[in-house]
Amino acid sequence: MDSSVAVAPIATENGIEHTENKVSHHKISSKGGWNAAIFIIMVEMAQRFAYYGLAGNLIQYLTNVLNEPTATAAQDVNNWVGISSIFPLLGAFVADSYLGRFNTILLSSFIYFMGMVLLSLAVSVIPLHYRKAVFFTALYILAVGEGGHKPCVQTFAADQFDERNPKDKDAKSSFFNWWYLGIVFGASAAVLVAIYLQDNVGWAVGFGVMAGALALALAIFLIGIKRYRKQAPVGSPFTTVAQVFVATARKFLDKAMIIDEIDLASRERNPWRLCSLNQVEEVKLVIRLIPIWLSCLMFSCILVQLHTFFTKQGSTMRRSIGSNFQVPPASLQSLVVSICDVFGIVGLQELFYDQMPEAMRSIGAAAYISIIGVGSFINTGVIEVVEAITHRSWLVDNLNRAHLDYFYWVLAGLSALNLCVFIWIAKRFVYKKVLEDESKEEVC
Repeated sequence: MDSSVAVAPIATENGIEHTENKVSHHKISSKGGWNAAIFIIMVEMAQRFAYYGLAGNLIQYLTNVLNEPTATAAQDVNNWVGISSIFPLLGAFVADSYLGRFNTILLSSFIYFMGMVLLSLAVSVIPLHYRKAVFFTALYILAVGEGGHKPCVQTFAADQFDERNPKDKDAKSSFFNWWYLGIVFGASAAVLVAIYLQDNVGWAVGFGVMAGALALALAIFLIGIKRYRKQAPVGSPFTTVAQVFVATARKFLDKAMIIDEIDLASRERNPWRLCSLNQVEEVKLVIRLIPIWLSCLMFSCILVQLHTFFTKQGSTMRRSIGSNFQVPPASLQSLVVSICDVFGIVGLQELFYDQMPEAMRSIGAAAYISIIGVGSFINTGVIEVVEAITHRSWLVDNLNRAHLDYFYWVLAGLSALNLCVFIWIAKRFVYKKVLEDESKEEVC
């Protein structure tokens, strides 16, 4: 039991105000904590199993089954990864404004499952002349499911730890590490199981196993339904940001919360002219993250090579272990890039969760995910420029005759420049020092 003391004003008969102390009691909810978060982590593991099982070997299906040129297939993979990582911005808006995180996760998980079922049908029973159209339709249904799942599931899991509870606060500090460990486990299982089945048993079997994992994850998520702490939608965070920018255009950022003569003449506060101190500080927090977001785009441009040219390179290597076993090309990961992934993604997750305002944390999760999406589109643009300049001589289908090394040197040079920019920005980044008060906003 936790107690808090509130001071309330009392008006006496002669108009003199006195105060009295009221003791309010509230229980720390028995819901949430690791007993709830573990269910959500398992759902994320299954979803990552399905995602990496598809993304890691997608270029092989596009080139070997649908007969696309390597460069075209790489662009298709980049575009799909990009859209899958941009849709979370829309999913976060829907979750925060209308459905709430729990309902959004539930709906998006069902959409994702149906997309994977359709994908399994596309590679098996769908006639050949309709197969490509149905396959790409299924891919983008999966992208819609990603849009609702990605920005909400991590934030919803983190919400299970009440920062007012010292025990929960300590547990939350290690949550992101365990969260990413679950992602790594799901991705590793995809590489070792799903991709192996796709290459050695059949595409339908591999995708069918991933669909089964998603069905199991949905069931597990529903089993824990009574354990979750659920938050109601808080309204569109974009409205708050827009109000501050409009008020700023009329005044100035710090003056957006200053009452002028027009505000004094109005009976009611116009939120498009006069903003609270909390609103202004929230927008400042968002603005501070924009340079970090921009400086990480090249980092994600490198990461997406794991799903495209790295996999095609692996297919040209000797991958036999013994006389009967051959390692799938998508199972060869670059160690250095994987280490960068571990440090970079965990850091981005925590930064965009901690430094975003409380009401915008779904948007924060979507913002860091969108780095991968925009980086994928940048990679597509780099491929197009390289293809145009080199007259398609660097990225030909026969990689033994191609010049992937030249292409990688281009990426290395761009990354070196980007690293200098990132270091310059990081040294000037100011961490959040504002204490957010969710229960009351004061207008200055």
